[in-house]
Amino acid sequence: MKKILIAEDNDSNYILMTYILKKYYQFERAKNGQEAVEMAEKGEYDIVLMDIKMPVMDGLEATKAIKESLPDLPIIALTANAFDSDRQLAMEAGCNDFLSKPVSSELCLKTIKKFVGE
Repeated sequence: MKKILIAEDNDSNYILMTYILKKYYQFERAKNGQEAVEMAEKGEYDIVLMDIKMPVMDGLEATKAIKESLPDLPIIALTANAFDSDRQLAMEAGCNDFLSKPVSSELCLKTIKKFVGE
């Protein structure tokens, strides 16, 4: 089963993601960007779902750090900021795709599949 790192500081958003993913994937949670970087570099994840607004280190900085050591690890930005400028910043930081919150389960699963398959 594919393994996902969910970088999300908000408990209710994390619970929603677990509800969407639990039938299809294994996952672990990072509660801030720094934790996400440390976990990504130690763990064997197939993809990262990265919240952008997080404490300690935001998702953009965390994405840049992860991509330096793991350039092939797909990262999907997951954020309530749905403006084109936010999408642009996420892609410039190294994200492979972008989902706006609240995310639909269908679109979330479809986007993940695009990078990791079934």
